Amino acid sequence: MCFDTKSIYSFDFERTEEKYPILQVGRNITFIKDQVREFLNNITEPFFLYVAFHDPHRCGHTNPQYGEFCEKFGTGEPGMGYIPDWQPILYQPDEIELPYFLPNTLEAKQDVAAQYSTISRLDQGVGLVLKELELSGHLNDTLIIYSSDNGIPFPNGRTNLYDSGLAEPMFISSPLHSERQNKVTYSLASLLDIVPTLLDWYAIPKGRRGKAKNKLTGKSLLPLLIKEPENKSSEAVFASHNLHEVTMYYPMRAIRTQKLKLIHNINYYAPFPIDQDLYLSPTFQYILNKTRAKEGVNWFKTLNTYYNRPEWELYDLRHDPAELNNLYGNSKYKSEFDELQTKLFDWQLQTNDPWLCAPHSVFEEKGAFKNNPQCMTLDNAS
Repeated sequence: MCFDTKSIYSFDFERTEEKYPILQVGRNITFIKDQVREFLNNITEPFFLYVAFHDPHRCGHTNPQYGEFCEKFGTGEPGMGYIPDWQPILYQPDEIELPYFLPNTLEAKQDVAAQYSTISRLDQGVGLVLKELELSGHLNDTLIIYSSDNGIPFPNGRTNLYDSGLAEPMFISSPLHSERQNKVTYSLASLLDIVPTLLDWYAIPKGRRGKAKNKLTGKSLLPLLIKEPENKSSEAVFASHNLHEVTMYYPMRAIRTQKLKLIHNINYYAPFPIDQDLYLSPTFQYILNKTRAKEGVNWFKTLNTYYNRPEWELYDLRHDPAELNNLYGNSKYKSEFDELQTKLFDWQLQTNDPWLCAPHSVFEEKGAFKNNPQCMTLDNAS
């Protein structure tokens, strides 16, 4: 049986790509500004407003006429359309300092420069949204959270659980917490913390609601706006990935602390998949073509190691921030691995993860195992 969740949990106000052109609702910051204004002009009670910009995403595979990241869309050039509130900022490849996980090539620099141009549009769009909040009188009574949903769409980035794939912006502004305005926290946080933070803002308890037990595993971030924790040694965040496209099924789970990262590649039997827009990107095509030609790729990995991953990856982030030296099986880290593996399993159990016992076992919790759930081995370990 299937349910149309939109008919059950629909928003009171929606402007989405189902009914509007995707470039308008996601990249035209003037259009976005106007929709925010319409919403704010018609509210009479506390509100939740979610504005999703598309500008960090690639579009070269679907709208190549606008550039790799749609950086040409709305510039006012012939055939590109015009976004009145956008003042385009163009970046030159020789200005770009590439992150460690990209090949040091002209192709990669051009790729990143294109994304930076669209990020400048996003940045100006955020400013327009904040201005609308101010004009409506809600800037000083609204909790504002700015974040993203994954790392950048480059090799070793999005769809990966390495730090380069998990790293996201996180800004929080609260009119009720002035203690640490314009300060940086070094505590760990994840998107799992957003809902607990909103519940805390509205003073809604995290306990039981109706008959269903609450499964929230995140924490409120509001205390970080008051004081930086003195001891962060017990902090941990969790991450998961199942697929990006239907043919890219590659479930992974991870736990990250201030010192260590443990990744479980559940589908490690298969090569790591590549999504369509990344495959066509100049950066990946450079890596692919150089590999085919058996030439140096000027990258910190090879395609073979990128595709073919072990079941477990353990990294000491203090000494190996690029996550290149897998310490799984190293006897010096046996106790750390066991502790992280247990915490990861407990989190999966708490969240009813269907991949709890995979890939070498099946989780049995009904019938004879109702009172004693177990992972039943498949004896398929290689």
